[in-house]
Amino acid sequence: MTPLAALLARRIAQTGPISLAEFMADCLLHPDHGYYATRDPLGRAGDFTTAPEISQMFGELLALALAQAWTDQGSPDRIVLAEIGPGRGTQMADVLRTLKAVPGMRAAAQPHLVEASPVLRDRQRAALDGQGALWLDRVEDLPEAPTFLLANEFLDALPIRQFVRAGPGWRERMVGLDDGGRLVPGLSAPAPLAALDRRLDDTAEGEVVELCPALPAIVAAVAGRVARQGGAAIFIDYGGWRSRGDTFQAVQDHAPVDPFARPGEADLTAHVDFEAVARAAVAAGAAVTGMTPQGALLDRLGIAARAERLARGMGGDTLRQHLAAHRRLTHPQEMGTVFKALAVHPRGTPPPPGFDAPPPDTAPVARS
Repeated sequence: MTPLAALLARRIAQTGPISLAEFMADCLLHPDHGYYATRDPLGRAGDFTTAPEISQMFGELLALALAQAWTDQGSPDRIVLAEIGPGRGTQMADVLRTLKAVPGMRAAAQPHLVEASPVLRDRQRAALDGQGALWLDRVEDLPEAPTFLLANEFLDALPIRQFVRAGPGWRERMVGLDDGGRLVPGLSAPAPLAALDRRLDDTAEGEVVELCPALPAIVAAVAGRVARQGGAAIFIDYGGWRSRGDTFQAVQDHAPVDPFARPGEADLTAHVDFEAVARAAVAAGAAVTGMTPQGALLDRLGIAARAERLARGMGGDTLRQHLAAHRRLTHPQEMGTVFKALAVHPRGTPPPPGFDAPPPDTAPVARS
C-alpha cells in the first residue's frame, strides 16, 4: 500500500466513502504524495508522452494559429501569452521561437505559465531561461490584457465525478474499502440530480455520465478574459462531444493500470466533454469554434508542408523518427481523431484558422 493509499484508507474508515473527484484530486495533487507534486511524468522514462514532446511541429503550428488571431484583432502591442499545464515547457519554447518570425508579436507577448507542480516548474524554468516567463498558480491570476492561451492535455487531468443511470435518478461512483481495507469503487444509493436532468432523455439504464466540477469555472475564467480583453484560447485533449461512458483511466510506464492499486504513483485522467467546454465559454460571453479532430486541425494549419521542409537534409533514424512523429500526431489510428481541439475567441472576430464551424446549439443567446 502506498503512503497515499494508507492516508485515504484511514480517512474513509473514519468518515465514509469519498467521491471519485476527491480521490483523483488527492492522487494527482496531494502536496506530499500526489502524482504531479512528486515527479516529472513525461517522456520515455515517465508514464506518458504529449504532442509537444513528439514533435516541434505541434507547438509551431499552434503558434501560427494564435498569430493569425492576433493579426485579425489588430495586433495589440501588449498581450498575455499563456499556457495551462505546460508540461516541461517544450510547447511554450516552440511557440516563442516561432513567434519571432511574426513581426511585432514576440515583443508584445509576456509569457505566463499556470502550473501547480513544483517539479515541472523547475523543468519549465530550464526550458524557458531568458524568455521573461512568469509562473502562476491559477488561471484566475492571469493579468487583464488580450490573452492568447494554449491548454494541451490539461482538462483531462481535472477530477471527475461519475454517475450511473438508475431509473429516474443516478447512483454516484464512490471510493470505499473492501473487507481487507483496500481501496475499491462502489455506488451510492440512487437519487435525482438536477445537473443531469437533461441527460435523462439520452441515456439508458446503467449508462455512465461523467461531470467535471472544476471545468466550467476554469473555462469561464479563460473565456471571460478573451471576451472582455480580446485574444484566443485553444483547448486540445482526448474526448468527445457530450459525456457518455466510463472513461476514467490510470497510466503508468506508458501502459494502463488499476487506478485504485497504487494511488499517487499513476497518472489519472478522463475524456474531456467538449460540449461542456463550449457551453462554459459561451456562457462567459465568448464565441467558440466546433470541436475539431487534431489531425484535421494540423493538416489545415500546414503540417504536411512543415514536415516536408524539416525532412530536408534528414536521413536514417532521424528521418524515420520525424516521419513517425508526423503520423502519430495526425493519423486517424494514432492521435489524429482521438484528440480533439476547440478554440475560444471574442464574439464578432474571426476564429483562429483550421477549426470546424460551431454547432448551432452553441450559438450565443441574445440578451435583452
